[in-house]
Amino acid sequence: MATAENAELVFVPLGGVGEIGMNFALYGYGPANAREWIVVDVGVTFPDASLPGVDLVLPDTRFIEENIANLRGIVITHAHEDHYGALLDTWPKLKAPVWMTPFGSGLLEAKRQGEQGAPKIPVTIYRAGEKFSVGPFEIEAIPVAHSIPEPMSLAITSPAGTVIHTGDWKIDPAPTIGPMTDEARFRAYGDNGVLALICDSTNALREGESPSEVAVGEGLKGVIQSAKGRVAVTTFSSNVGRIVSIAKAARDASRQCLVLGRSLKRVIDVAGELGYMDGLPEFIAEEDFGFIPRENLVIICTGSQGEPLAALAKLSREEMKSVSLTAGDTVVFSSRTIPGNEKGILEIKNRLIDLGIKIIEDGDALVHVSGHPRRSELRKMYQWVRPQIGVPVHGEAAHLVAQGSLMSVSGIGQVAQVRDGDMLRLYPGAATIIDQVPFGRIYKDGRLIGTDQAMGIRDRRKLSFAGHVAVNVVLDDKYELAGDPDLVAIGVAEADARGESLEDLMIDAAIGAVDSIPRQRRRDLDLVQEAVRRAVRGAANEAWGKKPLVTVFVTR
Repeated sequence: MATAENAELVFVPLGGVGEIGMNFALYGYGPANAREWIVVDVGVTFPDASLPGVDLVLPDTRFIEENIANLRGIVITHAHEDHYGALLDTWPKLKAPVWMTPFGSGLLEAKRQGEQGAPKIPVTIYRAGEKFSVGPFEIEAIPVAHSIPEPMSLAITSPAGTVIHTGDWKIDPAPTIGPMTDEARFRAYGDNGVLALICDSTNALREGESPSEVAVGEGLKGVIQSAKGRVAVTTFSSNVGRIVSIAKAARDASRQCLVLGRSLKRVIDVAGELGYMDGLPEFIAEEDFGFIPRENLVIICTGSQGEPLAALAKLSREEMKSVSLTAGDTVVFSSRTIPGNEKGILEIKNRLIDLGIKIIEDGDALVHVSGHPRRSELRKMYQWVRPQIGVPVHGEAAHLVAQGSLMSVSGIGQVAQVRDGDMLRLYPGAATIIDQVPFGRIYKDGRLIGTDQAMGIRDRRKLSFAGHVAVNVVLDDKYELAGDPDLVAIGVAEADARGESLEDLMIDAAIGAVDSIPRQRRRDLDLVQEAVRRAVRGAANEAWGKKPLVTVFVTR
């Protein structure tokens, strides 16, 4: 246990502050040279087109790995991928005790069973309202409303005072599966004094309050009842409340439900075991699809973010064996578009439209609401908690600055703007950034995890733009060319603007490079290799306007 003498309380985000997703926060208490640490959330973000081949983007945890002897535990607020998705890959480096809710733990285990070689992580279960100790911190789980079962805010108390870490939350007076945000507990902490509020900024640019999930259910019911053919609804797999809303809307419209997508089925299985699906009709099997009249079917499917291998994308390409959509059917996007996914989603929509299918999204009917607080909800949280210090997190710069301004005008005395890698001292004294720690991104690429350089991502990106050329140069015992070089070009234009073969131009450049080197200097094979590489790249650039990656082998 850290002593109070010379003790400080610090907050260090390694992900999720200055970006959407990949949430990873550290709290440290104790003297600067002997702090005890906890981790709150271990999230991922997803790759875009600039990361070809990458499966997941994980936070760089070097800083806490260097302080591993003083890491006391990991607490997960809820089981969204951007809050727990890196746990299986990161835990073997941290190996600290983990606390999760029953739903989060169940989802983690189901995910582990689906990943070869994934570690078995010992998890301590906590529930809403419970208190537990992790190192020098006493933590209370405060239930909040969000778009997943069992989301929690954390009241983190140490000798320095109490910090409220909101996690993801909103105020929903009528959530489909609960819980409601526990105003009474937040107010109670506010009455006793709160040192700092570490608060979700995702919707800090939006005025008003988020609509209720019950209102979405009514919107979906209206869409389904008025549709003449099949209705397919795509949403986030983890949004159990939305899945329940869709299933209830289908039931009320006298339709049966079919579920498509492995991640959806996994979430539904875990939610069902915990009783969140009680009272709903059973979902039908894929093989029964052909026996259900079009007007009596609702399909709940993955693919709301344009994922090319998800169920909706396959339906748009007519690639599924047992299930299909036809002209006159309706597809509902019951989700928001995550920035960066616009192109993939648009491609799917266009394919569906070409099939004669009607598209409905949030602008057409109330078929989606966010799980994050808008500005009026944020103001209520400030009134309940009344913190000395406000710290905006979970968002890009625009979101963080917007919430920081709102905190200031709402009467919070100190507002600290931090970004990933900042070490913010919350106690003692004024909130101050006192250090910068290593942070960044590492990449899950197939079965391996590493930096962009270690995974070859930088070169892969170059390959995706300009291709690759391999050249084999053979010198005889007199260091003359023993025939023309062999050259293989992949992803390179075939001919220049005049129709001349680009491969021939590059071979001529390689020959010219060797001939330009005095014979005695050709003994230096590294010199020959570099000369040929530069010449081949230069020839490609002159003819094509692009410089491919070039690999040269020189042998005698």
